[in-house]
Amino acid sequence: MTKSKKFSPEVRERAVRLVQEHRGEYPSLWAAVQSIAPKIGCVPQTLLEWVKRAEVDAGERPGTTTADAQRMKELERENKELRRANDILRTASAFFAQAELDRKLKS
Repeated sequence: MTKSKKFSPEVRERAVRLVQEHRGEYPSLWAAVQSIAPKIGCVPQTLLEWVKRAEVDAGERPGTTTADAQRMKELERENKELRRANDILRTASAFFAQAELDRKLKS
């Protein structure tokens, strides 16, 4: 299943702002989302996720912020690269240590 549309950050921000501004006019958050989503051109579930993400980022809802999630992803990537480099260095060290032993035995 592929995504048929990509929404720009501006469209997402505008949609979230619309929901937040008109939230009081509806009996629930879901009702507000269902009303506004067709105007933006997305499904209500997508808009609801955007609203939840904005609330987490604003500290209004518990969860991992977008910035924290991105930072963790970068750190995990860096950690993976460092582990790979350590493995290479460990292998090279063992190779050169064995080569040194072989050289000493032949002398």
